[in-house]
Amino acid sequence: MASDLSDVKFLTVAEVADMMRVSKMTVYRLVHSGELPAIRFGRSFRVPESAVEAAVQSHIADVG
Repeated sequence: MASDLSDVKFLTVAEVADMMRVSKMTVYRLVHSGELPAIRFGRSFRVPESAVEAAVQSHIADVG
């Protein structure tokens, strides 16, 4: 079952940090803990935008 990768938007750690208003280190912690899925390309990570949206929604649900 292949998904259409042209629909997936990948973000850098810095872009995710800006979106979430947190530090890059916080994003790295989320990635390494498995709370935020990411793909590693060489020495850098790329995070699917949908994963960021899902992580934010799950944290909103935890608070609310």
